[in-house]
Amino acid sequence: MLSACTKKDAVPQPSAGSIFHLSSEWQNQDGEHLRLSDLKGKNLVVVMIFTSCQTACPILVADMKKIHKKIDRSKLKDTRLVLISIDPANDTPEILKKFAEQRGIYGEPWVFLRSDDAATREFANVLAVKYKQISPIEFSHSNIITVFDRSGEMIRQEEGAGINADAVAQTVNQLP
Repeated sequence: MLSACTKKDAVPQPSAGSIFHLSSEWQNQDGEHLRLSDLKGKNLVVVMIFTSCQTACPILVADMKKIHKKIDRSKLKDTRLVLISIDPANDTPEILKKFAEQRGIYGEPWVFLRSDDAATREFANVLAVKYKQISPIEFSHSNIITVFDRSGEMIRQEEGAGINADAVAQTVNQLP
């Protein structure tokens, strides 16, 4: 019998530090319910945003689009570009879908997620993303893009607006 590590396309089992152990429930841009473990087997590039943001989030979305263009086409089938809302009260699945469609980032490999406040805060803590609501429609937040491998282990983080898209894409391109 082959072990999971010797089989070419096998996904290593998540270690204790894997995001796939988080039990929170999420909703995607199509209103489907899922857990982060449903993304197991894909390399993930993750950023936390909110759709009404007029400052940093448009730059983060542009960074994600740059990363997308630089990922080898052969790697895209094994990669998901995940945008997680820090404003689940306002970022409904309908809003997330419209946001994605207007920016040409709807459909694979793009995934938009929202959850409740507790799950959002828990995931932000895993990423070391800090955010605070400063008005009913405005947040102050960290600008971090994170890469996870197929077993949910954090591999790389880039911080700041206008991150090094080449370095992030290169990290993804080197993952099995």
